[in-house]
Amino acid sequence: MKTRILFVCLGNICRSPAAEGILKAMVEDKGLQDDFHIDSAGIGSWHVGDLPDSRMRRHGALRGYDFSSRARQVTSADFSRFDLIIVMDDENYYDIKRFSTHPADMMKVHRINEYFIRYQGRPDVPDPYYGGDSDFKLALDLLEDACQGIINNVMTK
Repeated sequence: MKTRILFVCLGNICRSPAAEGILKAMVEDKGLQDDFHIDSAGIGSWHVGDLPDSRMRRHGALRGYDFSSRARQVTSADFSRFDLIIVMDDENYYDIKRFSTHPADMMKVHRINEYFIRYQGRPDVPDPYYGGDSDFKLALDLLEDACQGIINNVMTK
């Protein structure tokens, strides 16, 4: 049975598509691609259909990642389609509640910082959208760390 993971950020053009691409690359490197279904979505609908931010795609390509998924908005149906819904920050956590239809839905929602290994103690993955190169690099560092933590966590269950 596949583990179905959905990453969520505000607009689905920076953090969540990067997390999707990183985790897909990591599970493929380990030969585990048949064990996972990985997707991403945004709280808002502003960027639906768009590719990830060009700066995130560029920084990801420098690390060997392909961030080419198209943005979409979270839906209530995602709670039944995914086992884990991983949000990038507290704001995303509180915002996603409006999409849930049952109190049990929120049991599937986890904050990305729960999976940090090297960056334990950090509260979230800050949104790099209004920042510069260093902000995109930091976001990718944190996402790589968290994605390794996700793999470790799923493999031990």
